[in-house]
Amino acid sequence: MSIVVTGATGHLGGLVIQHLLKKVPAHEIIASVRNVEKAEDLANLGIEVRYGDYMDVESMKKSFEGASKVLFISSPDLDDTLRIRQHANVAQAARDAGVKHIAYTGFAFAEESTLPLANVHLASEYAIRSTNIPYTFLRNALYAEVFVNPGLAASVASGELVTNAGTGKLNAVSRNDLALAAATVLTEEGHENKTYNLVNPQPWSFDELAQVLTDVSGKKVEHRSVSFDEMKEYLVNVGLPVPVAEFSAVIYHAISEGETARTTEDLQNLIGTPTSLKEAVKQALQGS
Repeated sequence: MSIVVTGATGHLGGLVIQHLLKKVPAHEIIASVRNVEKAEDLANLGIEVRYGDYMDVESMKKSFEGASKVLFISSPDLDDTLRIRQHANVAQAARDAGVKHIAYTGFAFAEESTLPLANVHLASEYAIRSTNIPYTFLRNALYAEVFVNPGLAASVASGELVTNAGTGKLNAVSRNDLALAAATVLTEEGHENKTYNLVNPQPWSFDELAQVLTDVSGKKVEHRSVSFDEMKEYLVNVGLPVPVAEFSAVIYHAISEGETARTTEDLQNLIGTPTSLKEAVKQALQGS
């Protein structure tokens, strides 16, 4: 068996490979990367490194040669229309290389989502379906690290956590838990032609996050809920570029509308109990 991981030098791809190395020998893993030099550490582990660029179908086809399974990690490009083209290239390359099974990292509950990125993932899933390759759609939640990170130390210092998320619940999951779920699917049988919504079985609110910050730090932290425009202004004032501030406010607004409240037991069924909010906060504050 040979497993190809695309985007293997990225955050998620690197974590997937760490988990795969606990399940299969290094010689069964192939890293498909755009920058081969950046993958020297992977090569030193005994992993075969191949060049693959999502914009170049032939390069992706070569990187997939002989693969029984492929983990296709979605492109990080910010141009959604370009991402769809890149993803179609990867699907075509997998088909032409004779890949036996493709797992794709999409977005949880994409059909119901109002976030623009959901369209990218739905289009990509349909491109993969068009190849007739057995698939597994790993529909990932938003990364917990976007919200629970060393930057929370500033909230502890100021005593307030500011968002326009209201009382909305968040089903975010750590990259590490999502990587373990992917490695599990890649090394087990019985996941073909299945869709998993990999979300936190215990969604939490920012009021709850503020309480956990209080408990872990020993300093009182309260969640201050603001309007969309106030949030955007707040983020710009703390140094974020306007487009990033606006995008962040859009995400928080979606949370306030219930976009990320829905849950399933798919993640738990694959990996057991995921990382708790308290543990994630502890790790984040230790890294600050």
